[in-house]
Amino acid sequence: MSDSNTTNFTNPSTFILLGIPGMEAAHVWISIPFCTMYAIAILGNFTVLFIVKMEPSLHEPLYYFLCMLAITDLVLSTSTLPKMLSIYWFNSGKIDFSACLTQMYIIHSFFVMESGILVAMAFDRYVAICHPLRHSTILTNHVVAKIGLALVLRGIMVILPYPFLARQLPYCRTNIIPHSYCEYIAVVKLACGDTRVSSYYGLFVVLCVRGLDMIFIAVSYTQILRAIFSLPTKDARLKALGTCSSHLCAILTFYIPALFSSLAHRFGHNVPLHFHVLIANVYLLVPPMLNPIIYGVRSKQIRDRLLQLFTHKGV
Repeated sequence: MSDSNTTNFTNPSTFILLGIPGMEAAHVWISIPFCTMYAIAILGNFTVLFIVKMEPSLHEPLYYFLCMLAITDLVLSTSTLPKMLSIYWFNSGKIDFSACLTQMYIIHSFFVMESGILVAMAFDRYVAICHPLRHSTILTNHVVAKIGLALVLRGIMVILPYPFLARQLPYCRTNIIPHSYCEYIAVVKLACGDTRVSSYYGLFVVLCVRGLDMIFIAVSYTQILRAIFSLPTKDARLKALGTCSSHLCAILTFYIPALFSSLAHRFGHNVPLHFHVLIANVYLLVPPMLNPIIYGVRSKQIRDRLLQLFTHKGV
């Protein structure tokens, strides 16, 4: 290790991202599935945005929320993968200190926004199934716009302390981050000062923001399931469950790896570092790739419109 990486400094001018520690020899091979996932995410999410824009029958709350989800997925994957590929392909891990904090802020703020969008989609399904006659009057375009604005502001404000807390810490050990991107706790762990405030605030975000979101989703689906199982016929129950299946799949692909990664950072001292970094990469790449596929396959309106586009092109 060079002296520049071990010299005492308060605020380093640059950080060095290692990629996946211990798996440097496999970086090129690892980049292939990651690059494939990114390409699918870009194509799939732009396709969803295009179809919803072009199809008037899709101009309703669920698909507006789906467009918000597609935009956050595009930002999350694009804010991380180009730098990851530069590390994996060219061993170019150097990143400016301010750029690192900016990347950290974008990743975590849009992650909070996406969590909130999943809550909004759960509320949409709750209203659609439990109060179907009032759905159009409760979730008007004006209300959907207000919900979207509130989710953006929440993501901005909740994560705003992250770069300020990270910037004020003294970094006198090393400027090498054993990660593929500037993840908040990974950066804080490099500090040699008192990091309790930074760590506690990070834990607060995990428990009180993501945790509350998961509770709201659970409450919504408890009410939804009660309403579904009170329906008189099996066909009606299956049809109602079918309208929720895409959202449930999106919830699972988003929260399970993210929650595991967050908890492993704080409590999983026996989890191998390379495994943790892989999971952290996966939870930023897999949901953006799967969400348009899930909704494209499960949503008849999107599927039919996509088939129409290909049919017209073929003709």
